[in-house]
Amino acid sequence: MQLFSQSYPDDLHIIQLDNGSFHSSLQLEISNNIILLFPLAHTPQVNPIERLWTEIKKQLNWHLFDSLDELRVAVSDILKKLSQKRIASVTGWDFIINTLSVAAI
Repeated sequence: MQLFSQSYPDDLHIIQLDNGSFHSSLQLEISNNIILLFPLAHTPQVNPIERLWTEIKKQLNWHLFDSLDELRVAVSDILKKLSQKRIASVTGWDFIINTLSVAAI
């Protein structure tokens, strides 16, 4: 987190995580320009990454991979082809944008 914060010191970063135990640590130091956002449990519909994964999985439908490495390459290729505009259109829900605007973030 420290390296990420230092790489983009002039920006505020909101990182949404699910409530998996692997996403929490008492030893993790969060910089002032990072906000960790934890949605309510069992609410994937409010997690933008879920819509992005749905978009990725559509492109993988009906393809049988011979190895995990083949799957990794396929997912990597899909991610490389996604434009920022497309990612924003899939993940930038109005309620998220409006909330950030109201919060002056």
